[in-house]
Amino acid sequence: MGTMTIQFEHLFSHMYPALESKKTEFHLYGYTTVTEKDIWSYCVQKKWRKKDINTLREHVITNDILQILPAAFMTYTQIEAQRNSDWFSELNSDELQILLKPNKKKN
Repeated sequence: MGTMTIQFEHLFSHMYPALESKKTEFHLYGYTTVTEKDIWSYCVQKKWRKKDINTLREHVITNDILQILPAAFMTYTQIEAQRNSDWFSELNSDELQILLKPNKKKN
């Protein structure tokens, strides 16, 4: 997760018990790599993307955290991983040119 503003850091630490509870639930389902910061990032980037987090009440934030379904969370993380991956990073320029070179049709 990127740098959090001081406001988000304070809210993160205040919501930590709910985040920890959700992390424990994910671990019970076998998603052992999920952290509290991952869940927080999901909420900020997905659930509260179009909301002003300053206006959200604590009980709404807690409820949003506790209602996260593992399937929705994992779908989001997989989509983000694909969106942020650089598929051609391991290719050098010659290999990339060969890959993108159009095939010539034979008559």
